[in-house]
Amino acid sequence: MVDVYIASDNIISSLGFTSSENFLNCKEGKSGIMLTSDTKLSQTQIQASYINWSNITDAFGKISDNTLYTKVEKLFILSITDALKQTDINISDNKTLLILSTTKGNIELLEPDNNINIDRKRLKLWEMANLIQKHFHLVNEPIVVSHACVSGLSAIILATRLIKSGQYDNVIVSGGDILTEFIISGFQSFKAISPNPCKPFDIARDGITLGEGCGTVILTSNPALIKENEKIKVLSGATSNDANHISGPSRTGDGLFYAIDSTLKEAEVSNANKIGFISAHGTATSYNDEMESKAFTLAGLTEIPVNSLKGYFGHTLGAAGIIESIISIHALKNDTLIPTMGFENLGVTEKINVISKVEEKTLNTCLKTASGFGGCNAAVYYSK
Repeated sequence: MVDVYIASDNIISSLGFTSSENFLNCKEGKSGIMLTSDTKLSQTQIQASYINWSNITDAFGKISDNTLYTKVEKLFILSITDALKQTDINISDNKTLLILSTTKGNIELLEPDNNINIDRKRLKLWEMANLIQKHFHLVNEPIVVSHACVSGLSAIILATRLIKSGQYDNVIVSGGDILTEFIISGFQSFKAISPNPCKPFDIARDGITLGEGCGTVILTSNPALIKENEKIKVLSGATSNDANHISGPSRTGDGLFYAIDSTLKEAEVSNANKIGFISAHGTATSYNDEMESKAFTLAGLTEIPVNSLKGYFGHTLGAAGIIESIISIHALKNDTLIPTMGFENLGVTEKINVISKVEEKTLNTCLKTASGFGGCNAAVYYSK
């Protein structure tokens, strides 16, 4: 069976428009979260991580007509364009595929005062995906993965399996979501949004911070496309469902544990100490963080350094798994542990090893986890 490599990547977020810019800002302890009073998004002030949309408009205007595309479509196209510039893969052959991950896609078209002269049929995720496919003149019909907050990792797992099975040589995986009144009001109805920037795994945590962004990874079976000192493999990945509740995760952590256990078994990891660090979901809600701590304990991973990146980007929904994977991949390349912004004192029952400061350390592997509504869980294992 062939190996799967990360050929290139891109992040567009409140912290920058390239992966390197985003990684550097994380390393320097900068957050994209800020207080906003935009009444088009929320009737009350909220902390959130917003993209600079004027910069997006300027950048997109250099490659196409701004009036023809929605916000999230522009993010996808800009992010994929940047990732493609970094590699020499042939996107016009029948061995290259596009997979998009998103929770809400063109949800802005539902807003009553959006003033967008675009057909509302693009609310259908497949319509949006076909439009992006045609922009890049890709041969194959694209796939959309909309699997709550594990969408990004699920898309990477699917892409990896398609390459390992020999169906494709290259897969472009791009995940994106934007913030709208629809999304924000939904989380407000759960009373899940913190009035302050989120504090993952901390005893004072009191809810999530939302964010918007887009991340793209290009996976390939051709190692010749990548510099020798930058090769990162996607070794394995798995999903599970704990069937606990429509929005609440398992109270025991068993669902995420099954995904982690299957992932590590597929990668033939018999010694947990071989894992360099864990990039957790870490939403800073009481149930999620507690569940993850129990899952890591069940998996025998309590000594492994773990972080959450939500304090930098907020929760970017369908983009989270990809954006956070990219930061973790760059952490591997740079032998750097990125701390959990907002964390001060452990607030979960299991004594997990939360990273609290930047540390230079030889790293070879990383486990990325995610969990979402409907009891879904996912894990992916990356290695140099």
